[in-house]
Amino acid sequence: MTVFEWIDRVLLTAAVVMILLAGALLLVRLWLGPSMLDRAICLDVTAALIIAGLGAQAAFSRDPYYFPIMLVLAFLGFTGSVAIARFIAVRDRPAAHGREATVEEDRSA
Repeated sequence: MTVFEWIDRVLLTAAVVMILLAGALLLVRLWLGPSMLDRAICLDVTAALIIAGLGAQAAFSRDPYYFPIMLVLAFLGFTGSVAIARFIAVRDRPAAHGREATVEEDRSA
């Protein structure tokens, strides 16, 4: 094993350890999160950690097979975050004219 391979192995191991530590802290925040928004952010970060883990696996195995999977997960994480943000924004919006706004009224705006 050359020096560069050894450095590569050490850095990949450190990256995986940091991803696992971040995942453990993320689970704690998901469990203790006081609001729906905190939990939504945790789910978005979970998608990012899965993508980082797949990137570490791709670097370890030197196989580009994981890159399309990472791209699809990034797209799903983004659309999921936008959907949750939209849901929270509509739910927490003040009612129009002293009454509750309906979904049909929201679509027409």
